[in-house]
Amino acid sequence: MLKKVFGSAVFGVEATTITVEVNVDNGVGYHLVGLPDNAIKESNFRIAAALQNNGFKIPGKKIIINMSPADLRKEGSSYDLTLAIGILAATGQIHAEQLEEYLIMGELSLDGNLQPIKGSLPIAIKAQEEGYKGFILPMQNAKEAAIVSDLEVYGVENIKQVIDFFDKNEPIERTIINVQEEFYKNLDFPEFDFSDVKGQESIKRCMEIAAAGGHNIILIGPPGAGKTMLAKRLPSILPPMTMREALETTKIHSVAGRVKDNTGLMSQRPFRSPHHTISNVALVGGGSYPQPGEISLSHNGVLFLDELPEFKRDVLEVMRQPLEDREVTISRAKFTVTYPSSFMLVASMNPSPGGYFNDPNAPVTSSPAEMQRYLSKISGPLLDRIDIHIEVTPVPFEKLSDERKGEASIDIRKRVTFARERQTKRFEENQNVHYNAQMSSKQIRQYCILDDASKNLLKTAMERLNLSARAYDRILKVSRTIADLEGVEDLKGAHISEAIQYRSLDREGWLG
Repeated sequence: MLKKVFGSAVFGVEATTITVEVNVDNGVGYHLVGLPDNAIKESNFRIAAALQNNGFKIPGKKIIINMSPADLRKEGSSYDLTLAIGILAATGQIHAEQLEEYLIMGELSLDGNLQPIKGSLPIAIKAQEEGYKGFILPMQNAKEAAIVSDLEVYGVENIKQVIDFFDKNEPIERTIINVQEEFYKNLDFPEFDFSDVKGQESIKRCMEIAAAGGHNIILIGPPGAGKTMLAKRLPSILPPMTMREALETTKIHSVAGRVKDNTGLMSQRPFRSPHHTISNVALVGGGSYPQPGEISLSHNGVLFLDELPEFKRDVLEVMRQPLEDREVTISRAKFTVTYPSSFMLVASMNPSPGGYFNDPNAPVTSSPAEMQRYLSKISGPLLDRIDIHIEVTPVPFEKLSDERKGEASIDIRKRVTFARERQTKRFEENQNVHYNAQMSSKQIRQYCILDDASKNLLKTAMERLNLSARAYDRILKVSRTIADLEGVEDLKGAHISEAIQYRSLDREGWLG
């Protein structure tokens, strides 16, 4: 007897439906074909134990299982449940008339319980697109898949529930979530708030500009000046994610298996802070079976690189292309996958190996040559792609001991959201541009028109600081954002001069 069961494989952030054909014939043997990896080849032992412990068995007949399309590589243990139900139906141990209406995925334990899988959201989206009635999967992933409307999602804890559902028509409780409620939950209660920051008003201003325009920023200062504290609070002033952004972000984290148990839609912007020992594959993504890296996991959020010069140079250099193109393409001999990576880069660094500026009163001092050598670990092309460079100085005791609270993140976010709304309206006809940092050279010429005084000011800065063409574009983008925060359309000299101030690493003698 031949039976078909349906599962799914995830490549990049998109799913492909897999047809599992189970044929039972006279003879002996268990043959699994269709390019399965070792985890799938070992599934017969898990399936045999799970069925035996629930009153069923793999009969001593010739069983041939084909995973179609046969030329597509299948990986992972999430096909256990698909194969097990197919074997039971093909051998007549259960009657499953509605089997072809459902997508079935799940990893089996030896006692028949189900373990969570990766990529349940893109699988659910694909199932809904192809007209399947429902999706049966482990309980831990049910809320994540239930984001998709017009698809019946059933979270199960063990294989017996699935068997009884098909064989005895015993109902399984359907998982239903209120997507709007999930989306707005905890939106106005950030874990880290700018009201906790004492002093540092100029740095807060920089962070506000960076958030308003989606600009990359680097913070330079001695230990204890508050660089990490400020960076962790940046997501709290970013505009709330749109529903489209929330779905994109949840899909990437679903593929990587990073969505927390019993969590549906991700409503908070991601904040990723990898350690400086990270490899380039872990940062960008890849591997034998490509997985998204840290820069894709920070899509629509913030990637924070603390102590930037401590990262290996080749690791930093692989970020240059994703920072420009806002996507990562990973190529292998037989396939290519693309992961989105539209993130805000926030980096911090000490100005010298010892950590302090060229201050004779500092506990550890470094010579100008040592400081320059330390800075040279970061390439010029990478620094060019960072819009805002700002020096962070230590907070004086008077401000540290001040009991008054600073401005709250929710108030700063209102101004940021206002500026972003102006940008959204400006770029509404451009599908791939949503905020100022994403502008192309053509759009910069269109939306950043300078008067004669502003042109002369920028020309002087370009000549004195020996700025590159890319740095020129960055200054105009930041100027456009400063004007948007003020609610004005025309760029003025004040906007240009403030943007020029935020190019610390381009100024000669910045080391003191």
